[in-house]
Amino acid sequence: MSAPELIRIVSRSSPMALAQVERVRAELAALHPGIRTEVVPVTTSGDRWMGDLARLGGKGAFTKEVDAALLAGEADLAVHCVKDVPADRPLPAGTTFAAFLKRDDIRDALIHTGGLTLDELPAGTRIGTSSVRRIAQLAASHPHLECVPMRGNANRRLEKLEAGEADALLLAVSGLERIDRADAITEILSVETMCPPIGAGILALQCREDDTATIDAVSALGDPAAHREATAERMFLHVLQGHCNSPIAGYARAEGSGDLSLRARVFTSDGKTVLNAHEWAGPLDPATLGTSVAVALLRQGARELIDNIAH
Repeated sequence: MSAPELIRIVSRSSPMALAQVERVRAELAALHPGIRTEVVPVTTSGDRWMGDLARLGGKGAFTKEVDAALLAGEADLAVHCVKDVPADRPLPAGTTFAAFLKRDDIRDALIHTGGLTLDELPAGTRIGTSSVRRIAQLAASHPHLECVPMRGNANRRLEKLEAGEADALLLAVSGLERIDRADAITEILSVETMCPPIGAGILALQCREDDTATIDAVSALGDPAAHREATAERMFLHVLQGHCNSPIAGYARAEGSGDLSLRARVFTSDGKTVLNAHEWAGPLDPATLGTSVAVALLRQGARELIDNIAH
């Protein structure tokens, strides 16, 4: 099948989302110099709403308008952060992931105007974050710190920090690198200190299932390790049926030897209860590994923890 002459890429209109699209355009141009690309920006309900995401239906608020543009034929390709794509329900009918790009840094970063590390922050320090995952883990490890609600794209949050709305921020390392603001990082937190969200650092390319020309053109951008890791993590979250207010964290790791592991945690909102599971795939495929780790946490009581959190 001949490659398409033009691929229209739909994306959220935030600076970070557009930076992610530019990465895709550059990689596609290197692979297929003859294909032109065009950006179709949309502003999602999640970008407009600064309140509790659960009131908009959770993380799907960041993908609904993007999905609609793809399905309506207004665009041919969507670029998503995997962590923003709900895993408790299937992708919209008629769409598929054509590729998962090579994974970026999965860790969180602390930004503190005074240059202090997380362990150096004094009692009462205000941490700007609305992430239930981060809030629960800070409550467990640093209960003397105060979390204050903060939403908006990374640039906007950095502006709010400068305006004094918080004393420090927690943001994704990969996101700061994508918008060329790694200079703001005070400390990169280990995954043991702050377990990342499911899908952290992975960009996914979504197409219409019947658009085989676009699928063929972009599938070679995919990274096999990222595909295996994303598959395991998303199946894990799907089996748990976690909602956007569920403090769930975890990451899969594909080793050079081919071995695949998945470490995951479920917390209560106050961080007082933490459930842990860590398994190696062995002969298991990624989806089976994700299922196995989810079942291990369900046996520990994860269902009750998740269902007891309002959403």
